[in-house]
Amino acid sequence: MLTLSDHLPDRTCQGYSRRDFLRVGSLALGGLTLAGLLGARAEAGEIARAVTGKSVVLLFLQGGPPHIEFFDPKMTAPPDFHSITGEVKTALPGVTFGGTFPKLAAMADKLAIVRSYGTNNGEHTYQQVLSGRNALKATMGALYSRIAGTSDPKTGMPSNTLILPESLDPTLKLQRNFETDALPTLTAPGALGATYEAFNTAGGGDLNKDMRLAMSPERFQDRRSLLKSLDAFRRRMDASGAVERADQYQQQAYDVVTGGVASAFDLSKEDPRTIERYDTSKLFDIEELHRWNDMRRASNLLGRQLLMARRLCEAGCGFVTVSDCGWDYHANGNSPKQMAGIHPMGGQVDHAVSAFIEDIYQRGLSDKIMLVVTGEMGRTPRLNKDGGRDHYGKLTTLMLAGGGLKTGQVIGESDPHATEPVTTPYGPENLLATVMRGVLDVAAVRTMPEIPSDVATAISDPEPIRELF
Repeated sequence: MLTLSDHLPDRTCQGYSRRDFLRVGSLALGGLTLAGLLGARAEAGEIARAVTGKSVVLLFLQGGPPHIEFFDPKMTAPPDFHSITGEVKTALPGVTFGGTFPKLAAMADKLAIVRSYGTNNGEHTYQQVLSGRNALKATMGALYSRIAGTSDPKTGMPSNTLILPESLDPTLKLQRNFETDALPTLTAPGALGATYEAFNTAGGGDLNKDMRLAMSPERFQDRRSLLKSLDAFRRRMDASGAVERADQYQQQAYDVVTGGVASAFDLSKEDPRTIERYDTSKLFDIEELHRWNDMRRASNLLGRQLLMARRLCEAGCGFVTVSDCGWDYHANGNSPKQMAGIHPMGGQVDHAVSAFIEDIYQRGLSDKIMLVVTGEMGRTPRLNKDGGRDHYGKLTTLMLAGGGLKTGQVIGESDPHATEPVTTPYGPENLLATVMRGVLDVAAVRTMPEIPSDVATAISDPEPIRELF
């Protein structure tokens, strides 16, 4: 058993334990340890899996990102309807985005915007959206993990992960609120069981007799400490002769985890210009934003979260959920008047997402990594008395990029006031089908005898957003 855990017995503000960071025994398929899994594959031959080799990064903007301020500004509508940030021309003729997204506008030829997408969900209920309302109540990441397995056999990295701001800075003291309380539903496995729940990267460890690797709590802030711990662990294991005494598959499991983890979190190979391009920590004063109750879950670390997401995809993670809170914009005193928070928060999304897309194209990963940007709902088209927007489910922000999708297009239309679709409406079930079609061979899933029929049905029955394929 190889476990990476933390010295500190505390928990994150979401209630996840920091002690168990990565455990070979937990990287299992139906209770089979990684070493056992490797051995079984060698004996029976490589198990055919219905995976495409692609990854998904889901950027979930919790709270309800206002669809009008993002990608459907409606500047021809009356002032109490159209975008308060104005609009900016995009690389697509006749298409404009909200005024806080100039960088994404410039690369609109690499994006697909769905203006007729709505969650039909007017509350902060993430699970309904991210499960596509399937009967199992399992989120997209959990369904993917059920088919692909809970860890990558080559690197040992979990196939379904969650990246919180605390993953980058475990000393953060972001406050709890409704967004935080509902956070576990972002990765809920539903009827599939806890085995398929996403691995929370805000975790970490000490070395003991069951092969635990000690890491300081600053492991994500300073990757050098992680690498130093891994090197020291290897030396101790080599000196003890434990690895040589292990059987072939135990040794392979050891190599998989130590090698895979080290590679995933080693930033020393990153071009400093890439790190700087992603960095959003200097874009705005986070303390100023935290003066407002609804913004106290917000962070300015989104760029580094997306950089970690890209690295985890490269290391074998098939589904990465990136959480960004602070998108509740009633402007009722708990959040800034006149939705002033849209300027720093929208600017951060513009900076971080454009950096991610630019990066995957430069690395030749644009067909391998699909990016999805959405939230649990949209915001009312008409401004309320405080200049804010309230809960609204008929239209919701949805942007996609990469993954081999047909990009450079706006799919669907809303009416002149952005109140409802006037073309084919799409919903969470269509998003689920789109994502599953990207990372899985859906036809093969239907024929896999080891996959329960209810799982196969949840994945294969919904229709994808057809214009993307």
